[in-house]
Amino acid sequence: MNNYNSFEFLKKLSFERMAATQKETEAALLIQNEIEKLGLKVDVEEFMIDLPEIVKAKFEVLEPTYKEYEVTGYGMTGSTDENGLEAPFYYIGEGRDVDLAKVKGAVVLIHRRMPLNLYKKLLEHKAAGFIVCSGTVYDDYDNTDLEWNIMRPLFYDNGKIPGLTIRMKDAHELVLSKATKVRMTLIQNETQKPSRNIITTIEGSSKKDEIIALTAHYDSVRFSTGAYDNGTGSTTILELLGYFVDNKPQRTLKFIWCGAEERGLLGSKAYVAKHETELNKYKLCINVDMTGVVIGYDIACCTSEMALVNYINYLGLEQNFSIKANQGVYSSDSTPFADKGVPAVSFARLAPQGGAQIHSRKDVMTFLDSENYYETANFIKEFAKRMDNAAFIPVSKDIPQNMKDEIDYYYLRKERPQK
Repeated sequence: MNNYNSFEFLKKLSFERMAATQKETEAALLIQNEIEKLGLKVDVEEFMIDLPEIVKAKFEVLEPTYKEYEVTGYGMTGSTDENGLEAPFYYIGEGRDVDLAKVKGAVVLIHRRMPLNLYKKLLEHKAAGFIVCSGTVYDDYDNTDLEWNIMRPLFYDNGKIPGLTIRMKDAHELVLSKATKVRMTLIQNETQKPSRNIITTIEGSSKKDEIIALTAHYDSVRFSTGAYDNGTGSTTILELLGYFVDNKPQRTLKFIWCGAEERGLLGSKAYVAKHETELNKYKLCINVDMTGVVIGYDIACCTSEMALVNYINYLGLEQNFSIKANQGVYSSDSTPFADKGVPAVSFARLAPQGGAQIHSRKDVMTFLDSENYYETANFIKEFAKRMDNAAFIPVSKDIPQNMKDEIDYYYLRKERPQK
């Protein structure tokens, strides 16, 4: 198959594109321009998301000896007063029940990201503040960045506790120092700003009332150029767009570049909410999230019946393309479609442990190459072409119960049964 030079465009798209910022807007305009070069109309659908402004974030140990540590404010967790909050300090690790007896009125440190069940317990036990950790104890201050977290509505709808993020390396020193009393200061303006989905449509010929969605998110996290995650997915569906402009599809194809995926799949959630009344026409969602990495392996995660899993595995053998498909829920823009009853598959080329890293300054073009990129893109193109040309799309619209349960677990709507 011919290539449409989308890998070259990836180089232009590789810059920090954090959701609802000016840089995300610039990325959206770049994508829009590429679509318009193909002679297609672009629809831009805005939606509002939380984008707090951290005015001040400070953390001081008061006893037994004074020391200040670098921290970032945890967005959407409220504020302390201007003079800060003085409180006892406890390290509660995983936040097991035995540790919760001492959190009332205290600032507590946990050594991981904040899980919803623990956050609810901290609210219930009236913790005064919390601190989560970023990075590893091995990090070099000059070559790593301190995460900036933003709490999601599912958490803060239950209430707010001021929060900070500290380096894991500093947390190690903090616990070792036997700190007993601290002062945390967090002042933030909690605002909302727009993100946007970029959409273009190629109307089908003989089966135009059946729709296939092709999705990828174009935002990145803070400090990351997002070349791998998910510049590659964004340019891969641009590659497919070029193909289907030249090869008229039978079914209608919706190409959707989703904003704010890194903030909780907000773009795809906004899309399915806005288009819910027409989702009965959507037969399949094909999502692309990370390709092109040199050291890696290709997967397809199908939130559907097993027939789609088997189809992709067989197609890989037929096309001499190494890929492993399985049934599951992939943490990307395929999931909101599956949650609304549209069978979905996410394609990805994943890096092994020790390989290329995402969600950091280490996500750069260095670890990608065009050969791997186009091999994956061409396989996805072959799959999409066959889905479009099929007399009947060979996957049922019914999402099986085990996948509905997995979606509920993913969205924290219910707890996974304990084994």
